[in-house]
Amino acid sequence: MPILSLGYSPCPNDTYIFHALVHGLVPCGDLTFKERLEDVETLNSLALKGTLDLTKISFHALGHLRDRYVLLRSGAALGRGCGPLIVADKATSLDSLVDKTIAIPGKLTTANLLLQLFLGGKNKLLILPFDQIIDAVRQGRAAAGVIIHESRFTYQQYGLQQLVDLGEWWEKETGHPIPLGGILAKRTLGEEQIRQVDRSLRQSIEHAHAHPQEAVDYIRRHAQELDDRVIRQHINLYVNDYSVDLGQDGLAAIDDLLDRAARAGIIPTSDLPLTL
Repeated sequence: MPILSLGYSPCPNDTYIFHALVHGLVPCGDLTFKERLEDVETLNSLALKGTLDLTKISFHALGHLRDRYVLLRSGAALGRGCGPLIVADKATSLDSLVDKTIAIPGKLTTANLLLQLFLGGKNKLLILPFDQIIDAVRQGRAAAGVIIHESRFTYQQYGLQQLVDLGEWWEKETGHPIPLGGILAKRTLGEEQIRQVDRSLRQSIEHAHAHPQEAVDYIRRHAQELDDRVIRQHINLYVNDYSVDLGQDGLAAIDDLLDRAARAGIIPTSDLPLTL
């Protein structure tokens, strides 16, 4: 049986989505999977090297990967009210950030892409794992930080304030939901295998919705934040109808994000279709 390498993050939304798939709880034809759990920026880098057959990526990274990978319609993190936040010490204002250092969770993250579109690329960047950004801001190593994942729910506990919700800004600017990350398949896998993976991934999400307790131990084992309330908030925020199927609204949002990034010179242009 073909064994496909599969990368996704240890964040609760991804472990929730992929649990049934990697544990053989949904039909996958003759395919089996060898999973690799890494933070999203590591996955972005691995995709640039072509290391993984299937992988979660940031939509920013997708702008550099369209020649080798195709986007699946299932498994995405995309929605409203779920975008990255710019946070800082309570004495900081947005105007004071001009030319200051901002901590980001990876060069190819959508969080960084939105920051560049919002601020025009005028700031110095400190690239850190997402779970180190709050500490960097508190310690004064960065004037502000762009936070994602569980940090959205915990930053206030550390005396920080929200300066900008980049997802809210995007939604007001474009009318679209905010595209954060999606699942890619190597084009060389061929249409039949790619469509099978997409079907199976959709069934994995539907299985998780129908049997939410089955994945609890797996999610807790990998979560950075083990508080059950935060885990549930995380899943509820990032797993939604767009995760089951991007639909036309989701694809339009991704097209708009990549088009704006290309026009800003942040990613290369491409005429290749995003999906099969």
